[in-house]
Amino acid sequence: MLRLSKKADYALMAMKHLALRADAGASSAREIAEHYDIPIELMAKVLQRLARSGLLTSLQGTRGGYILARPAALVSVADVIQAVDGPLSVTACGAGATEENCEQFAKCNVRDPLWKIKDRILLALAACSVAEMAADTIPEAVAAPTVPVLRRPAATTSQS
Repeated sequence: MLRLSKKADYALMAMKHLALRADAGASSAREIAEHYDIPIELMAKVLQRLARSGLLTSLQGTRGGYILARPAALVSVADVIQAVDGPLSVTACGAGATEENCEQFAKCNVRDPLWKIKDRILLALAACSVAEMAADTIPEAVAAPTVPVLRRPAATTSQS
């Protein structure tokens, strides 16, 4: 199962919060943490990572805090997740697998298909912006992907 880390969850919550308050000025780590009942130390670390990655700008002073570094429409969900968790991976071996660091490398029959799936997931996350999250308007291709449903043929009853 694909699952986001708590840090990624908190980062997305903070980014949505800041997108919704873009006209209200900076928000402090304490303000965001208290609003969502998140430990302040953890929120501060998440916000620092987002600032180091260029997604947020940190403002010093009495009215200091964090603001979006660019419009929310130009920040994807993938940007936020990768800023706090690093590159997306769906396999333990990751994209840098070699025969030297993976015992199953030569015989692995799922590595390449899983990497392709990871690329699709990344494209879906990149297709959704923080602005869309803030407006609760997730693109249809991301919100409801078309997945074929496999059904068994209906059982036939014979009447003799």
